[in-house]
Amino acid sequence: MNYLLKPTKMTLQERDKKHLWHPLTQHQLHPTALPIVKAKGALLFDEKGNSYVDGIASWYTAMYGHCNPYILEKVTAQMHTLDQIVFAGFTHRPAIDLSEALMEILPGNQEKIFFSDNGSTANEVAIKMALQYHHNNGEKRSTIVAFENGFHGDTFGAMSASGLSVYNGPFEDLLLDVKRIPTPTNENIEEVLAQLQKLVETNTIAAFIYEPLVQGANSMRMFSPVHLDKILSLCKANNVLCIADEVMTGFGKTGKHFASEYLQEQPDIISLGKSLTAGFVPMAITSCTQKIYDAFLDNSIGKAFFHAHTYTANAIACAAALAGIQLLQSPEIQENIQRISAAHTAFNSRIQDHKKVATTRQIGVIFALDLNIEMDRYGAKRQEIFDFFMERGVCLRPLGKTIYMVPPFVITPAELEKTHTAIEALLEIV
Repeated sequence: MNYLLKPTKMTLQERDKKHLWHPLTQHQLHPTALPIVKAKGALLFDEKGNSYVDGIASWYTAMYGHCNPYILEKVTAQMHTLDQIVFAGFTHRPAIDLSEALMEILPGNQEKIFFSDNGSTANEVAIKMALQYHHNNGEKRSTIVAFENGFHGDTFGAMSASGLSVYNGPFEDLLLDVKRIPTPTNENIEEVLAQLQKLVETNTIAAFIYEPLVQGANSMRMFSPVHLDKILSLCKANNVLCIADEVMTGFGKTGKHFASEYLQEQPDIISLGKSLTAGFVPMAITSCTQKIYDAFLDNSIGKAFFHAHTYTANAIACAAALAGIQLLQSPEIQENIQRISAAHTAFNSRIQDHKKVATTRQIGVIFALDLNIEMDRYGAKRQEIFDFFMERGVCLRPLGKTIYMVPPFVITPAELEKTHTAIEALLEIV
């Protein structure tokens, strides 16, 4: 039986406009979307055959390249064996194998993992886990501490912890109780610690959630592990659980498997997503210490963690994640990470003194620069810059005046140089 759609003379772009609602898009201003029909390695291809270097690995997911043959092989094999089974009361080998592989590379204090669907839900789970941890221990702690201008997702708990008003504006009166502290610098670290000390003295703080070392949506703002260690140490001394949102930073992008590895103080809970499944299928994980897990053990079912997702620990997603971890640990990918990092450093030396460059920053394969101009985060100028790059065969998504790169680990030297050159060309005309 043929279930194909009826033939049509409409283009993909025209068909898209009929029914689809795209994220982060004001459709009154931007009514069309570019159809991508194929992706391979670090390249995207549109329906006209044009290619684009994916300079952000499609929101930091396809870090081993699009349609990676090794991951494709493992996912295909899994699809022939087991696709989906409810994870309440059942288990399967892909989830077990993945848990063991993760424990080999996660910070040593992590012992348990809980599956969900995406980075936002991973943080939602982390926040609920922290709140219920204190509840199960007989304490009423209902306040979360987070950095100013951080971003942790779009579901209500994760959105509550996020400090970007462009995302939260209509919902401000409906969010969890969250207190915000500035991101630390050499100049303000003592003030930040004093502010945090006053908050923890109320004995109502359940957890501190943070993006370790790099605030992704906050224009790739970076800060020192030394300062973050001081903040985490103060939290731990006051039984405030520390939640590391490694959704963006995890799996090699900072030069280490996880940004938390740069720190002495390790988190109690870690949120993982994005490149966890290498861009193949959605899945997220929240890991925690044995101490957190033990607080949910009781003869009363009421102390159990009643949170579930239909596709929890989907076997196909687990197979993709396991294959990704194997690639991450391979000599080839580790060498590529060093190669990309070195190329970014060389590029930085070429452009850091340009009159249109205000500041630059880098960690691992993440590179960002701020243009020395004033512009709105999602204004017309930002769209002009996006179009400028696309016309030159490079896909980059500026965050206002911040131009950043998080390229796939498999990007070739020529593709990376094409991306760098496109940015240099922008500096001459912006």
